[in-house]
Amino acid sequence: MKQGTKIITLDNGYHLWTNTQGEGDIHLLALHGGPGGEHEYWEDAAQQLKKQGLNVQVTMYDQLGSWYSDSPDFSDPKVRKDILTYEYFLDEVDEVRDKLGLDNFYLIGQSWGGLLVQEYAEKYGMHLKGAIVSSMVDRIDDYTKHLEQVREEALTPDQVAYMKKCETNNDYDNDKYQSYVDILNKGYIDRKQPSKLSHLIDVTNNDIYGAFQGDNEFVITGKLAEWNFTDHLKNIKVPTLVTFGEHETMPIETGKRMADMIPNAKFVSTPEGGHHHMVDNPDVYYKHLADFIRQVENNTFNQ
Repeated sequence: MKQGTKIITLDNGYHLWTNTQGEGDIHLLALHGGPGGEHEYWEDAAQQLKKQGLNVQVTMYDQLGSWYSDSPDFSDPKVRKDILTYEYFLDEVDEVRDKLGLDNFYLIGQSWGGLLVQEYAEKYGMHLKGAIVSSMVDRIDDYTKHLEQVREEALTPDQVAYMKKCETNNDYDNDKYQSYVDILNKGYIDRKQPSKLSHLIDVTNNDIYGAFQGDNEFVITGKLAEWNFTDHLKNIKVPTLVTFGEHETMPIETGKRMADMIPNAKFVSTPEGGHHHMVDNPDVYYKHLADFIRQVENNTFNQ
C-alpha cells in the first residue's frame, strides 16, 4: 500500500482522511478513541515498531466527524439517528478496510477504538489476523467503579464532593471543576507532560463525544453507560492482545479477566503508562505489540 494520505469516499457520500506509514507485508489498521477524537497517537506507530525490528505498514484514519474527515450536521435529528450508533462506526471500520484493500490484517484500537475492535473481531473476524484491545473494558460498570477509586486517590474528599455536586447540577463548565479534571487527566490520561497530544484549539467532536461519553473522561452520561460486551468475548476467535497502562482510567483487573475470557488472548501492561500509554512509555508499549505480531506471524502466540 502506498504511504501517505489518501481520502476515501464512503458509500454514504462522506469523505474520510486516511494515512499510511511504514513498509512491509504486515498491515495494521489503527482506530482512535474519543469517540470524536483523532488519529494522532498512532502517527509514529510504524517508526516505533521499526525500532522493535518489525516492518509494519500502519494505516490510521479519522472516523466520520473527527478532525481531518468530513463532519456531518449533527443538529439534524436524522443524522444523529443514523450516525451516532455503535453499528454505524463498526460498519465504517469494515468499509474503510474494504476501500483500502486490506485483508488478513491486524486491528488495533485505543479506548473507544478498543470497543470497536472487540465488536469487529466478533462480527468481521474472518478478515483479521490478530486484534489488539488497547485500554478498553468489556463492560462500562467496571470503568465507572474504577473512576471513583481514581478520583478518591488523586483528589481530596472536598474536591471529589465538589465534582459530584457539579455533575448532579450539570455544571461542567466552571473553572474549578475543570481544574480538577485537569489534575485527573495529567495523572491518568496523559501522564507524559507536557502532553504531546495537544492542539491550539479543542479538536474533539463534542457532538459525538457527548452522545457516547459525556463532558469528560471521568463521567459517563451518554450511551456508553449501558455498554456491555462481556457475553460476546467468547466469540472472538482471533489471537488477541489486551494492553492497559498501569496508571490509567481502565482497571487492570478487568483487562486480565478479558484476556482469560477471550479464547486465545494475552494481557500485558505498560509501567508508568496512563490511558495513552503508547505515548507515555512507547518503548514498552511497542515491544509488547511487536512481540505479539511476531508471535502470531510465527504461529507461536500463547504456545
